[in-house]
Amino acid sequence: MRNYNLILTIIALFIFVIISCNGEKKLETKEVSKEPLSEVKGQASVKAAEGADPNALEVAKSLDDFSTLVVAIEAGGVQDALVNVGPLTVFAPINNAFSKLTEGTVETLLIPENKSQLAFILKNHVAPSNYPINQLKKEAKKGRKLYMASGKYLVVEHKADGIYVGGTKILKTVQVSNGWIHVIDNVLVPQE
Repeated sequence: MRNYNLILTIIALFIFVIISCNGEKKLETKEVSKEPLSEVKGQASVKAAEGADPNALEVAKSLDDFSTLVVAIEAGGVQDALVNVGPLTVFAPINNAFSKLTEGTVETLLIPENKSQLAFILKNHVAPSNYPINQLKKEAKKGRKLYMASGKYLVVEHKADGIYVGGTKILKTVQVSNGWIHVIDNVLVPQE
């Protein structure tokens, strides 16, 4: 009887191993880039699958109203942050917003020596969280501030004519694959 139980246990174990092995997925191997590290581009250079919803950077690049913002994003080297999975919320200033800055500010920020300062300002437009307009209304009602990727906080307010973040009104909201874009008409320069 003891040998019979041992044989049944071995058969059951054998069947379990066979079933387990058949359920395994084979790992796909991908070819590693042979480009020198200095030439390897970041996440922003990866093309989305055909038919996939666009991410925040792809939407910004597709609209003429954001051409200055796109130039600044590329000069500041923060494009990879706008294509990550998210969720993230981008407060995207339109071209007109940059013309409101003191004359020469944009040109000065686009100089390579000022890349870190430009990146800091741009990060002040990105909240590493999911803030659709209804959530912003809730945050305003609770009197909360939004934490930005710059490490600074922006006040969110619900006024009679709309939602304001950092003192500027949200003009329009667009959902993207990795979060939200809220269109604004001022540049959110962090207070030092």
